[in-house]
Amino acid sequence: MPTRRNILAGLGAFALAPAARAASPMIFSQGGAAISGFDTVSYFANGGPLPGRADNALMWKGAIWLFASDSNREVFEANPRAYAPQFGGYCAYAVAQGGLSTTDPNIWHLVNDKLYLIHSQSVDEAWMRDPQAYIERAEANWPEVLYG
Repeated sequence: MPTRRNILAGLGAFALAPAARAASPMIFSQGGAAISGFDTVSYFANGGPLPGRADNALMWKGAIWLFASDSNREVFEANPRAYAPQFGGYCAYAVAQGGLSTTDPNIWHLVNDKLYLIHSQSVDEAWMRDPQAYIERAEANWPEVLYG
Protein backbone atom coordinates (compact mmCIF):
# COMPACT_ATOMS: atom_id res chain seq x y z
CA MET A 1 0.00 0.00 0.00
CA PRO A 2 1.46 3.37 -0.97
CA THR A 3 2.46 5.60 1.88
CA ARG A 4 2.53 9.38 1.83
CA ARG A 5 6.36 9.23 1.76
CA ASN A 6 6.34 6.94 -1.32
CA ILE A 7 3.85 9.15 -3.15
CA LEU A 8 5.86 12.31 -2.39
CA ALA A 9 9.11 10.62 -3.45
CA GLY A 10 7.47 9.54 -6.71
CA LEU A 11 6.19 13.05 -7.37
CA GLY A 12 9.65 14.45 -6.72
CA ALA A 13 11.20 12.08 -9.24
CA PHE A 14 8.49 12.97 -11.78
CA ALA A 15 9.13 16.70 -11.32
CA LEU A 16 12.84 16.19 -11.99
CA ALA A 17 12.31 14.02 -15.07
CA PRO A 18 12.32 16.85 -17.67
CA ALA A 19 15.66 18.12 -16.38
CA ALA A 20 17.13 14.65 -16.70
CA ARG A 21 16.30 14.33 -20.43
CA ALA A 22 19.17 14.82 -22.80
CA ALA A 23 18.88 18.03 -24.78
CA SER A 24 19.85 18.42 -28.41
CA PRO A 25 22.65 20.92 -29.01
CA MET A 26 21.51 24.55 -29.32
CA ILE A 27 23.27 24.78 -32.70
CA PHE A 28 22.87 22.02 -35.28
CA SER A 29 26.40 21.23 -36.35
CA GLN A 30 26.66 18.21 -38.58
CA GLY A 31 30.22 16.93 -38.36
CA GLY A 32 31.00 19.63 -35.78
CA ALA A 33 30.57 22.60 -38.12
CA ALA A 34 27.50 24.85 -38.11
CA ILE A 35 25.62 25.00 -41.42
CA SER A 36 27.66 22.03 -42.69
CA GLY A 37 30.68 24.32 -42.93
CA PHE A 38 29.06 27.06 -45.01
CA ASP A 39 29.69 30.74 -44.25
CA THR A 40 26.57 32.14 -42.59
CA VAL A 41 27.47 35.74 -43.47
CA SER A 42 27.61 34.82 -47.16
CA TYR A 43 23.85 34.22 -47.24
CA PHE A 44 23.39 37.91 -46.45
CA ALA A 45 26.39 39.53 -48.14
CA ASN A 46 26.99 37.35 -51.20
CA GLY A 47 23.45 36.37 -52.09
CA GLY A 48 24.00 32.73 -51.39
CA PRO A 49 26.01 30.23 -49.45
CA LEU A 50 29.74 30.01 -49.82
CA PRO A 51 31.81 27.24 -48.27
CA GLY A 52 33.78 28.32 -45.24
CA ARG A 53 37.48 27.69 -44.75
CA ALA A 54 39.12 26.04 -41.76
CA ASP A 55 41.61 28.91 -41.45
CA ASN A 56 38.65 31.30 -40.87
CA ALA A 57 36.94 29.42 -38.05
CA LEU A 58 35.65 30.38 -34.65
CA MET A 59 33.71 28.71 -31.86
CA TRP A 60 30.31 30.15 -30.87
CA LYS A 61 27.51 28.48 -28.88
CA GLY A 62 29.36 25.15 -28.86
CA ALA A 63 29.73 24.89 -32.63
CA ILE A 64 32.51 25.67 -35.07
CA TRP A 65 31.58 28.34 -37.61
CA LEU A 66 33.57 28.55 -40.84
CA PHE A 67 33.85 31.67 -43.01
CA ALA A 68 34.91 32.28 -46.60
CA SER A 69 36.97 35.34 -45.61
CA ASP A 70 38.48 37.15 -42.66
CA SER A 71 36.04 40.01 -43.17
CA ASN A 72 33.01 37.69 -42.98
CA ARG A 73 34.37 36.18 -39.76
CA GLU A 74 34.84 39.67 -38.31
CA VAL A 75 31.29 40.68 -39.31
CA PHE A 76 29.94 37.60 -37.54
CA GLU A 77 32.08 38.19 -34.45
CA ALA A 78 30.69 41.72 -34.14
CA ASN A 79 27.06 40.52 -34.09
CA PRO A 80 26.63 36.73 -34.32
CA ARG A 81 22.90 36.77 -33.54
CA ALA A 82 22.25 38.86 -36.65
CA TYR A 83 23.83 36.24 -38.93
CA ALA A 84 23.26 32.88 -37.24
CA PRO A 85 20.40 30.90 -38.75
CA GLN A 86 17.16 30.89 -36.82
CA PHE A 87 16.32 27.92 -34.61
CA GLY A 88 19.97 26.96 -34.26
CA GLY A 89 20.25 25.97 -37.90
CA TYR A 90 17.70 23.17 -37.52
CA CYS A 91 15.02 22.94 -40.20
CA ALA A 92 12.59 25.80 -39.61
CA TYR A 93 9.67 23.73 -40.94
CA ALA A 94 10.46 20.84 -38.56
CA VAL A 95 10.65 23.23 -35.59
CA ALA A 96 7.24 24.60 -36.62
CA GLN A 97 5.93 21.03 -36.47
CA GLY A 98 7.40 20.58 -32.98
CA GLY A 99 10.46 18.55 -33.98
CA LEU A 100 14.05 18.79 -35.12
CA SER A 101 15.58 17.88 -38.45
CA THR A 102 18.81 18.26 -40.37
CA THR A 103 19.09 20.95 -43.02
CA ASP A 104 20.46 21.35 -46.49
CA PRO A 105 22.54 24.54 -46.52
CA ASN A 106 21.55 25.10 -50.14
CA ILE A 107 17.84 25.35 -49.27
CA TRP A 108 17.35 28.61 -47.43
CA HIS A 109 15.34 31.80 -47.16
CA LEU A 110 15.97 35.28 -45.84
CA VAL A 111 12.81 36.65 -44.25
CA ASN A 112 12.97 40.04 -42.52
CA ASP A 113 16.77 39.82 -42.47
CA LYS A 114 16.76 36.43 -40.74
CA LEU A 115 18.16 33.21 -42.17
CA TYR A 116 15.97 30.11 -42.22
CA LEU A 117 17.32 26.74 -43.31
CA ILE A 118 15.15 23.91 -44.62
CA HIS A 119 15.64 20.13 -44.69
CA SER A 120 14.94 19.33 -48.35
CA GLN A 121 13.35 20.55 -51.55
CA SER A 122 10.09 18.74 -50.83
CA VAL A 123 9.92 20.25 -47.32
CA ASP A 124 10.67 23.65 -48.83
CA GLU A 125 7.60 23.31 -51.06
CA ALA A 126 5.45 22.89 -47.93
CA TRP A 127 7.27 25.78 -46.20
CA MET A 128 6.59 28.10 -49.13
CA ARG A 129 2.81 27.65 -48.76
CA ASP A 130 2.85 30.01 -45.74
CA PRO A 131 6.35 30.88 -44.46
CA GLN A 132 5.12 33.52 -41.99
CA ALA A 133 2.74 31.07 -40.31
CA TYR A 134 5.52 28.47 -40.04
CA ILE A 135 7.90 31.06 -38.60
CA GLU A 136 5.33 32.00 -35.94
CA ARG A 137 4.73 28.35 -35.04
CA ALA A 138 8.44 27.64 -34.91
CA GLU A 139 9.05 30.64 -32.66
CA ALA A 140 6.37 29.32 -30.30
CA ASN A 141 8.15 25.93 -30.19
CA TRP A 142 11.71 27.23 -29.81
CA PRO A 143 13.79 26.34 -27.81
CA GLU A 144 11.56 23.78 -26.05
CA VAL A 145 11.87 21.39 -29.03
CA LEU A 146 15.51 20.90 -28.06
CA TYR A 147 14.35 18.97 -25.00
CA GLY A 148 11.72 16.89 -26.78
